[in-house]
Amino acid sequence: MEIVSDSPVVERPVMFQTWRDLTFLHWRYPAPAVQALLPPGLTVEEPSGAAWVGLVPFEMAGIRAPFVPAVPWLSRFPETNVRTYVRGPDGRAGIWFFSLDAARLAPVVVGRRAYALPYVWSRMSVEIDGPTHVYRCRRHRDRDRRCDATVHVGQPISAPSDLEHFLTARHRLYSVWRDGTLVAADAEHGPWPLRRAEVGALDQNLVEAAGLPTPTGEPLAHASAGVLVRVSGWSRVSKGTVRC
Repeated sequence: MEIVSDSPVVERPVMFQTWRDLTFLHWRYPAPAVQALLPPGLTVEEPSGAAWVGLVPFEMAGIRAPFVPAVPWLSRFPETNVRTYVRGPDGRAGIWFFSLDAARLAPVVVGRRAYALPYVWSRMSVEIDGPTHVYRCRRHRDRDRRCDATVHVGQPISAPSDLEHFLTARHRLYSVWRDGTLVAADAEHGPWPLRRAEVGALDQNLVEAAGLPTPTGEPLAHASAGVLVRVSGWSRVSKGTVRC
């Protein structure tokens, strides 16, 4: 079965990126616990009557602006985000990031100041040994905050389920600008080459650092070799001026 992408077309990207060697770890959460952490204007989505929170470690690579080559050291680094899935006041589905840990200080500063995203500078690594992916993360300012994960990547998924599509086929992200305006950006990329995955070991508290209860049970795990991405600039959401 051919997997068809529902990605928007970003005609004027402000940034190009490659997301590589990703692991998606997801837990069910009571929707009120997640909704309480969202800004006004965003509504948590509840497939099958529950919200979902994702922990996604991966490697960022090839970051560059249009017409500018990527700087090898600066444009490649590990990243881990904690996120959930929302609807904006414009009715469009997207992602809300609770945190984005990154291993390069410059992208952290740019991400916080220029894009109003909750980036955190961390000591991180990604090690790939065949089907085994090992991720490490320790925050510089709070070394108790961590994510150490070992994941074993399995067979390809030729036809993602509705839930797998819901959790991974996300092409819009929301943020709140400094003046309280709700903004959104689009990320154009092809279909994820998804694989099944199994968690070998997991020691993390980045989800709790976001203000969420400790996740319970084994996470739903998937992996992907990655995609090439074209990112748009921010745009004001039509109905979305919020106060923080």
